[in-house]
Amino acid sequence: MGTQVAAIHGGTSLAVQSESELIAVLRNSLYPGAKDESIKLVMSYCKAAGLDPFKKPVHIVPMSVKTGKKKPNSQYDETEMRDVIMPGIGLYRTDAARSGQYAGVTDPEFGPEITTKLNGVTITYPQWCRVTVKRLMSHGVIVEFSAKEFWLENYATAGRDRPEPNAMWKKRPFAQLAKCCEAQALRKAFPEVGSAPTADEMEGREIEINPLPETNTAATPPADEKKGLPTYPEANFDKNLPAWQKLISEGKSPDDIIKSVQSRYVMTDEQKEQIRAATKREPVVIDGQPMTEDEIAEAEAKQLAREGNE
Repeated sequence: MGTQVAAIHGGTSLAVQSESELIAVLRNSLYPGAKDESIKLVMSYCKAAGLDPFKKPVHIVPMSVKTGKKKPNSQYDETEMRDVIMPGIGLYRTDAARSGQYAGVTDPEFGPEITTKLNGVTITYPQWCRVTVKRLMSHGVIVEFSAKEFWLENYATAGRDRPEPNAMWKKRPFAQLAKCCEAQALRKAFPEVGSAPTADEMEGREIEINPLPETNTAATPPADEKKGLPTYPEANFDKNLPAWQKLISEGKSPDDIIKSVQSRYVMTDEQKEQIRAATKREPVVIDGQPMTEDEIAEAEAKQLAREGNE
């Protein structure tokens, strides 16, 4: 017989079964059609959290997961279906009650009803829903935590290219939104229960996974080339170099000047080196006397003016 595991109910061991037997029971009673690997995830989740798997505190939700890669000859990302373990609204309620500070929840308040067609399907739904969860704080005061959720921002579609609601949101547009709203209010009132969305909130949605950056960057062009910017003209560089040298002598960083220029142009390595070399410029000496920075700047300005008139 396989590995022996204890089926837990209310913290008491009811029976010792093999793992395969427990998986079969959970599949036949609570998770019909689920893969063994997915049910094992449920069992591990419940064991770690001290939960009874037979109360179905978590759900197995088939999710369309974006891989971060584009489909060949398509604007859409590649996706693959995966079973994801997610808490149910019941688990949030249980955790709140266990805290000893849960002081109740209001009945859902709904906004105006809207009737419209989504992809040819007529649907009547509430514009929004508001739910308030109450928590008894340590100082004896009851604090209210409200959440307001909009139907259009929460409903699950029938598919990527089918914007109409899926069967459950079509059948129970009010109840489904109320559960999403209550879950949000519970997270606000009891942040310690976790921040993971519930299965009701994520049903029919996609999870986007950002792939790790490619480690081979040999063929990756430099950032400046990606921008498609023009190369900085040598004529402009020669004219502006004296002014940059003056700024550097006044405390401006050469790298700051380079960064400013490269916001609009691509500079060559030689141009960058000339700007950085300005910090090493030898003093200008005339008739045995070094020129001051103001005298150098004035001379450079006159030279630029002469060049501009030529």
